[in-house]
Amino acid sequence: MSVLRAEAMTRRIHILPDSVANQIAAGEVVERPASVVKELVENALDAGARSVQVLLDGGGKQRIRVSDDGVGMGREDALLSLDRHATSKISKAGDLSLISTFGFRGEALPSIAAVSRLSLETSEGGDSVGTALRVEGGKILSVDAFPRQAGTTIEVLNLFFNAPARRKFLKTAAAETRAVNDVLTGLALANPSVGFTLTSKGRTLMDLRPVDDVATRISDLWGQDSASTLLAAAGEGAGVGVRGLIQRPDAAGPGFRRAHLFVNGRPFKSPSLLRAADRGYRTTTGAGQRPWLFLYLQVTDGGVDVNVHPAKLEVRFQEHAWVESLVEETVRGALSGAESSATLDSQLAPPALAVREPPPGSRAEEKPDVPGSVSQMALFLSREEGSPEEADGGGEGDERVEAPVGPSEAGRPRLWQIHDTYILAETREGLLIIDQHSAHERVLFQRLMSGFEKEGQESQRLLFPLTLRLSPPEMKQVVDLQGLLAKAGFEVEEFGGDTVILQSVPNPHRYFNAERCFREMVEELTEGSDLVRSAKNQHERIAMTFACKGAVKAGQRLSQEEMAELFDSLFATELPYHDVHGRPTIVRLGSGELERKFGRH
Repeated sequence: MSVLRAEAMTRRIHILPDSVANQIAAGEVVERPASVVKELVENALDAGARSVQVLLDGGGKQRIRVSDDGVGMGREDALLSLDRHATSKISKAGDLSLISTFGFRGEALPSIAAVSRLSLETSEGGDSVGTALRVEGGKILSVDAFPRQAGTTIEVLNLFFNAPARRKFLKTAAAETRAVNDVLTGLALANPSVGFTLTSKGRTLMDLRPVDDVATRISDLWGQDSASTLLAAAGEGAGVGVRGLIQRPDAAGPGFRRAHLFVNGRPFKSPSLLRAADRGYRTTTGAGQRPWLFLYLQVTDGGVDVNVHPAKLEVRFQEHAWVESLVEETVRGALSGAESSATLDSQLAPPALAVREPPPGSRAEEKPDVPGSVSQMALFLSREEGSPEEADGGGEGDERVEAPVGPSEAGRPRLWQIHDTYILAETREGLLIIDQHSAHERVLFQRLMSGFEKEGQESQRLLFPLTLRLSPPEMKQVVDLQGLLAKAGFEVEEFGGDTVILQSVPNPHRYFNAERCFREMVEELTEGSDLVRSAKNQHERIAMTFACKGAVKAGQRLSQEEMAELFDSLFATELPYHDVHGRPTIVRLGSGELERKFGRH
């Protein structure tokens, strides 16, 4: 009996039929119509296609057709492509670390064929004869020869017809169509030189021409107005390059964001890298603002593993912490050198936008050889107040780079104040308009953050100390933050009950009201606000609230000396173009726009 029982037990394990095994394997690769489109379009791109057309019926549940003008396949390769793990991309395990194509496992086509009725037409072009295959549930029904031009067309009918349990979990046609559109958008952003069309129910949902750069592709997808809010970003180090486009802080909004990541030309998802990019925006955007991001990472051989997810949507970096740091620094660096009024032409330089090429030299890690106020201000000096060399001449064709001019009496542009709120400065390209409150916010924030790293901010001792009564929650907040408040210039002493005495206060300008600033700071730190919640630590919270409450206000008249000091100090900061709320400090009115207003164009 024991022998019979043992034999019975061994018979419980058996090899599954190919049809069942293929359906199980298909579940890892094919989740919905968007998965099918992703795999087929990636195959087309690997085949060198310059044009890809996608057609859907019923959101792809009824029909998906993908056509391309790539190199196509001969009869033997067409048949082999339906065998699992048949691939032209790799031949040994070592090739996995050198993958430069989208596909490499040889799983996509057989997985799709296992759960659909599939037809494949392909040809290598020239004098070769095309091949047409019909497959149902993984079984080849027919193989025919026929003439056709180079390229491949694959049609997938009745997805999951033989897996009803899978089919019932598909969403509505509209939802599946949106998912396909999202997948195709990511691939189109990764491959701007390829044309893409998407048609559903006779309606064209996407029609993208081949273009030279990502900026133009973004403009074609979402319009010039959206594209013009983007800034070029670039950085490099330790075998990793980052390039791309990020949105100006003042253009960022709440809710839905467009955030796309690519590594070596492949779209992927990484919440941690998006968080790193968001950290780069710190102190320039308010809580809940979600700037658009399009970041292209180039990683040298062996630095990234793309074979960690069935659908290749996730990757694993060898030095993930370093990549996060580089992304944050790259975003920060782009913001530090990009004004809020950036335009598509001036900011989106093609070298920063090309993809699938080695990255250029680092910009994120380079530091100017001159102080920030010198290098930043040089961007805005008027022609009349440029360097002596420029004033001495040079013909129209002279391309000599203008030497940076420091924040001196001779180098600073002429300044005016209007409505006791805005400072005007003549620039090389038109007119610079500075919001004095926002500009002073940025100056005070950076000054106090630097003070935290040293001995604190300067303060003056009051001849008559201020006695202030606080609410119990406010009192607790002041006691908890007493040391940091002292570094901010507020020397506070407990006086019993809910009363404190202000012995010393900062004095950032002649209009400064120490009691009002202190009370408003304590209230906001206690009650919370979007500004407070956007800070990463208590140092930033105090610096942000002090900058907001202590800065010179709109309606306060400034002398020429005060305007000059504010102008110089602003351009000496790390991020001069946005205040701590993310609002622009500077708006530029270009000469061209002025001329159009006066009908000179």
